[in-house]
Amino acid sequence: MDSKIIKFLVIIFFFSVEVNAVEFNGKFIQGHFIIGKTQPGSEVIIDKKEIKVSKEGYFAFGIGKDRKYDVVIKVNNKGQTKKIVKKIQKRKYNIQRIDGLEEKKVTPPEEVYERIKKENKLIAQAREINSDLDFFKNKFILPVDNAIVTGIYGSQRILNGKPRWPHYGIDFAQSLGTPIKAMASGVVTLAEKDLYFTGATLIFDHGHGVSTLYMHMDKIFVEIGDIVEQGEIIGTVGSSGRSTGPHLDVRLNWFGTRLDPASVLNIN
Repeated sequence: MDSKIIKFLVIIFFFSVEVNAVEFNGKFIQGHFIIGKTQPGSEVIIDKKEIKVSKEGYFAFGIGKDRKYDVVIKVNNKGQTKKIVKKIQKRKYNIQRIDGLEEKKVTPPEEVYERIKKENKLIAQAREINSDLDFFKNKFILPVDNAIVTGIYGSQRILNGKPRWPHYGIDFAQSLGTPIKAMASGVVTLAEKDLYFTGATLIFDHGHGVSTLYMHMDKIFVEIGDIVEQGEIIGTVGSSGRSTGPHLDVRLNWFGTRLDPASVLNIN
């Protein structure tokens, strides 16, 4: 074969590999957060749903707590399509018993149902924001110093002896008034001082449907619309809402999918 033709074919081969190249940062484990990187301008489809890709080629998605089936990823670029199928590793979750809660916090009275419904809607709306921010691709930091982890993601909660929803965050025990740091840069999308279950609550948008939530705070130092830098003091530890003592509960979401904050905080 002519050397020029061989050289041309080699160039085409490496160009095809580059166009279809995709890298993942994260583990394909139930509850985990995944960051992908592909060629800028690519179209990425996760489970038949197209997701946002940044100008640099970054994208994000999450694995649900109880997901058992494979993740199917398709990357389209310049007429070429690459299909990637990833199997999901299952996890075993703990059982956590919490006693001493006010009974109305375990089983709310009917007169607060409407309030809870409205508050849940506020939280859901904040989590559905799909902005072009790309803070999600940066490393996260711990929100409080020298804290003890007292609650982990996925634990089946038994409250005052009654089975309730699993825990979808991480609890950090710390003294009242301890400063809380932003785990990642972002924009404040919810700042409420007194939600029924979560008390003083903040939500940050980090881009592409990725959000973090801070619960049971004492004081809040930021407002909706504020652009906050990673490490900035955003409030203090409290015991507001459904809480038996001073602590911070943090959550991580990819839209409505609740993820394990430990997967970005490296405390597994």
